[in-house]
Amino acid sequence: MKKLPALLRSSALTLAVALSPAPIAAAPVVPGDPYIWLEDIEGPKAIAQVEQWNGETDRLLRADPSFEQDRARARAILDDESQIAAPDQVLGDRVMNLWRDAKNPRGLWRSTDLASYLAGKPSWTTVIDVDALGQAEGKSWVWHDADCLAPDYERCLISLSPGGTDADVVREFDLSTGQFVEGGFILPEAKSDVAWADRDTLLVATDYGAGTLTASGYPRIVKRWKRGTPLAAATLVKEGAVGDMTLAPRVEPDGDRRWTFINRALTFYTAELWLEGESGKLIKTPAPETAELRAVIQGRMIVFLNDPLGDIPAGSLVAWPLADVAAGKAGAPEVVLKPTAHAVVEEVRATDHVLWVKQLDDVSGALLALTRNPATGQWSSRAVPLADKATVHLAGAADKRDIIFVSVEGMLTPPSLMAAGPDGAARMVQQLAPRFDASQFTVEQRFAVSKDGARIPYFLARKKGVAGPVPALIHAYGGFRAAQTPTYLTTEPYRAGPLGLFWVEDGNAYVLANIRGGGEYGPAWHAAALREKRQNAFDDLAAVAEDLVRTGVSAKGRIAISGRSNGGVLVGAAMTQRPDLYGAAIAGSPLEDMKRYSHLSAGASWVAEYGDPDKPEDWAFLQKWSPYQNVRKGVAYPPAFFYLSTKDDRVHPGHARKMAAKLKDYGNTVYYHEYREGGHSVGADHAEDAVRAALLHAFLKREMGLKREIGGEKK
Repeated sequence: MKKLPALLRSSALTLAVALSPAPIAAAPVVPGDPYIWLEDIEGPKAIAQVEQWNGETDRLLRADPSFEQDRARARAILDDESQIAAPDQVLGDRVMNLWRDAKNPRGLWRSTDLASYLAGKPSWTTVIDVDALGQAEGKSWVWHDADCLAPDYERCLISLSPGGTDADVVREFDLSTGQFVEGGFILPEAKSDVAWADRDTLLVATDYGAGTLTASGYPRIVKRWKRGTPLAAATLVKEGAVGDMTLAPRVEPDGDRRWTFINRALTFYTAELWLEGESGKLIKTPAPETAELRAVIQGRMIVFLNDPLGDIPAGSLVAWPLADVAAGKAGAPEVVLKPTAHAVVEEVRATDHVLWVKQLDDVSGALLALTRNPATGQWSSRAVPLADKATVHLAGAADKRDIIFVSVEGMLTPPSLMAAGPDGAARMVQQLAPRFDASQFTVEQRFAVSKDGARIPYFLARKKGVAGPVPALIHAYGGFRAAQTPTYLTTEPYRAGPLGLFWVEDGNAYVLANIRGGGEYGPAWHAAALREKRQNAFDDLAAVAEDLVRTGVSAKGRIAISGRSNGGVLVGAAMTQRPDLYGAAIAGSPLEDMKRYSHLSAGASWVAEYGDPDKPEDWAFLQKWSPYQNVRKGVAYPPAFFYLSTKDDRVHPGHARKMAAKLKDYGNTVYYHEYREGGHSVGADHAEDAVRAALLHAFLKREMGLKREIGGEKK
């Protein structure tokens, strides 16, 4: 499950904004649910069951003769020091990067100067050694984020998670001394959202005690906290309602000034956006509740429309002058960029004079540089060529120099980092050497036709010369506006290490499916699988599988499906609806019980995506596909592999536990791997990621027609 969408985040895109509900101390009594006790996250009985399942899976799959070879190879790939040193942040003339390798599994937060970085010859200085810090403090720290205050970037807010949960501790750090500030700002463990107002003031949304959270378990109060005073003395900025989703501060730099916003999230997809004026008064902006603030540039707020605004189509970028908004005089917006039938906006980043837009053009990444003519008020765009059929992501940016860093990769194209400026072509900063011989394989984009006639794109990777039908693995997500784009085969599927590479090397087919519910074709693609339309996502996945059968790539019963988080509920629904079509299922950190999901961990925040199971009219459509409720006695389901984390405070581990228990009790084959750290991202370091890749490969070989002698016994 995703964290909150961009409009609900602070300027640090990966900073979690939600506060976890209190852990379940004891499982509730739910009539008709014999497995409810497995919701007791750390309960002795539940943990004993988890350990038993883990042990069974380990004994079976680690006995595969190639397990250790796969694990070691996956670990070497993940820890390879030739990895891209991504510009996580550019602080003036300083580039910051979090580096993880075999010696530093939790990471080194380090710094180099911009000039040497652009030249491809960075000279790194370690600022924080996360592993050493954890050892010194007796904590299993996992790095989350750093928010450094412009323009001198001397003071930073460092977010560290104990064990990898979404919740973290926020501590003030001085970059000039390389030390945490004695007596500085510290926020206790929570999913706080915090932003700098100025050097001596923070805007803080957190758990302020009883009654300060929304019904979803998120902060609903933003306060202004002055240096040298206790958090309890912080003054109210804005308060939301209990029925809201969350309230969060957001501060956007714009040249030499900073604009302060407050997002009052009414649901996952609707929010009021407020601007703080010169006197501290909050003014409601003209941004529609379904829109998203994407950037601020040259005194204008850049907003993405998820719904039409007058005659401006959904998927467009529009702008309002912030001075007019602050004065209460905002009129009609300027149109910055409109979508086309095939090209839609996905990412937006502003430098001082250029608005950078990453588009998806039939699911392939493309980069545009947009500028505004102050005399005419018209926006113009320039395409910056990168690569065909590739995944493109905007990385850090050097604002004053109008330089954007862009990562580029494809299934057969190793990751590279490019830098684009206001003029001319992008230039290569770093490119990884190939980690496998790409000449052995082919990648093509195909389109399947879903039940209702929709064309569903998918990417197909195979060995050259392989004649089908062969076993196939389809990975998909289909939710929360999150597009799935093809990455290097050493990272496919997501959170499964080089499983995709191992799979195609075996002579099999790997597929990345772009089903509805994501953002591959803009807001309408997401809306087509929202709430009561969710069945479209399951039908799309089946359409891709059936297209593989129709074209001779694979065969019924020889197609494995994979998904995690929201993709886990997709896999669960798919395997219960079409056990004849799929031969195996991999569900990572999944939702499964859609009757209980809104009462577990952060689940209440996703009602806008799925529906409210407590409302009879919503449960009427949810119950038709909720995986846990649709497991039937007497039906043979595909063998399933569940992987997750005990410490996942976003998607409750009870989902996977209960689904596994029910399937097993009904006579089905289940493999189970619950990691005790790592949070929703599962792995707290590369060691766990490598083990998971090897386990999943052994599972697929065992259950997908590639069975072999294991431990002296034919399986």
